Amino acid sequence: MRYSLESRFKGTIVGAFLGDLASGSKEQPKNWHEIALLGVESLITTSQLNLDDWICRQQAEFPHLDTSCVSLKAIIATLPVALFYFDNTVKLRQNLSQAIAIWDSDLVVRDGTLAVGYAIALSLTEKLDIKTLIPQTIDFIGETPSKLPQTLLKVNNLLLQGAGLERVQGSLSREEKLSKAVAMAFYCFLSTLEDFRLSILRATDNRDALPAIGAITGALSGAYNSITSIPVSWQMKLSSANSATSTASNRKQMIELADALVAVWSGAYDLVPYPKDLQQEGCAMFDKQGTLCVSAAPRVIRLR
Repeated sequence: MRYSLESRFKGTIVGAFLGDLASGSKEQPKNWHEIALLGVESLITTSQLNLDDWICRQQAEFPHLDTSCVSLKAIIATLPVALFYFDNTVKLRQNLSQAIAIWDSDLVVRDGTLAVGYAIALSLTEKLDIKTLIPQTIDFIGETPSKLPQTLLKVNNLLLQGAGLERVQGSLSREEKLSKAVAMAFYCFLSTLEDFRLSILRATDNRDALPAIGAITGALSGAYNSITSIPVSWQMKLSSANSATSTASNRKQMIELADALVAVWSGAYDLVPYPKDLQQEGCAMFDKQGTLCVSAAPRVIRLR
């Protein structure tokens, strides 16, 4: 494996936040990343997608959240689902569709969520091929009345022709705004596949671009290139960016949650909630309960 799964999980979460930060977005809640982290916490706690638990956490943290306005930023909130179900495309599609419906019913946002989630899944399974990614993604989206598949196909043709950024921006200038944003994110990612920094710079080069382009590009490139590809100086911006606020969206928390999410996905169980069972006289684990965990192969001992 080129990069560890832990490194790719971290790259996805941190990359999305940095891409949004680079775009200068001021959208609240702060770039939808707090909601994404709440989703990670929910998955870790319940070991599955529990929408009721996720919604309760969201309402407790953001009781006055207005979701009436269509926003591609909602795609970022579904990243934990894409990470947790990356190895099962059937569950991936089903759970992404259910998750995005919490905030938005717009077809382009739904299709964009499926496209981004599927691309991330291919990166995590190391099956992403630059020449076939977009056609495969269109197949994964399936039949839809939205214009996103056609816009993605146009970007694919431009990539095959080696088109530059300005030409692509001009070719997509008349496309529907949300479809254009998702397609541009795919272009910025695929045109500089091995370079996270350059992908983000391209995504934020257009002043008229939606802030979501930077966040989506960051998630795609972070999943493919892992956190090791993200400049350390950029990662340090996460701490300084939040130093004046009480938000918990900082690098340390993202790293810790990503590690825990990988552990839960892989079948690691924390037995701390059951100390009484371990404290019984004669229990072989009596002296080890502080560090005890049990590992199980995914889909073998338990079902997700």
